[in-house]
Amino acid sequence: MLWVKAFHIIFMVSWFAGLFYLPRLFVNHAMTQEAAVGAQLQLMERKLYRFITPLGVLALATGLWLWLGYGITGGWLMVKLVLVAILIAYHLYCGKLLDDFKQGRNTHSHVWYRWFNELPVLILFAVVILVVVKPF
Repeated sequence: MLWVKAFHIIFMVSWFAGLFYLPRLFVNHAMTQEAAVGAQLQLMERKLYRFITPLGVLALATGLWLWLGYGITGGWLMVKLVLVAILIAYHLYCGKLLDDFKQGRNTHSHVWYRWFNELPVLILFAVVILVVVKPF
């Protein structure tokens, strides 16, 4: 179980790192007026999204392995699963935003992306507290 837990943490941290950085690229992309800079940011965004998607899948797979394979239970787990579902939706929405930039349909300001970037931080805080403290 410890190996599975270790890999779950590694994949989760890596996935979150990408989800922290991707919207920061969106901030810069929304601010730029130069086509060459926009193209470079778009390339970076696409490569990062393609890199972190398998990490998210691996984080989910090892999490399911821990939950179902080792019988982890508790009220805290149900709340964590809801937060994970929100994080999956956030990840997929980042993919939609990536496509919006590609198609020239971005309608959000750099300020909106700055606020958007805070959601995974809040989820991380909540998930870590739920897993470590297990308040219920």
